[in-house]
Amino acid sequence: MESFGYFIRTKREDLGMPLRKLAAFLDIDQSTLSKIERNEREPNKEMLPLLAKAFKLTDKEVSVKFWGEKIAYELKDEPYGLDALKVAEKQMKYYKTNKKTAQ
Repeated sequence: MESFGYFIRTKREDLGMPLRKLAAFLDIDQSTLSKIERNEREPNKEMLPLLAKAFKLTDKEVSVKFWGEKIAYELKDEPYGLDALKVAEKQMKYYKTNKKTAQ
């Protein structure tokens, strides 16, 4: 599977967009974007809607890729990681249906 950094780099290159233009659009240094693309630094979640706009993707496409990788990375070495994901999915459904009591 491709990393989120690789995802950003390939989308940018597919559009023929120079690193400097995307960095300016995100209001970050070129070196920071380069590190993100090389997985040496994580993007922040505030960048997600901007990336979606720059790449003409939906917020959902970019967010799912970002959060999916982040969660998988956190649980990859846990012996019960997949079980924890199943519980987390149930918890999220509960929180979404019981917004007032979940706070």
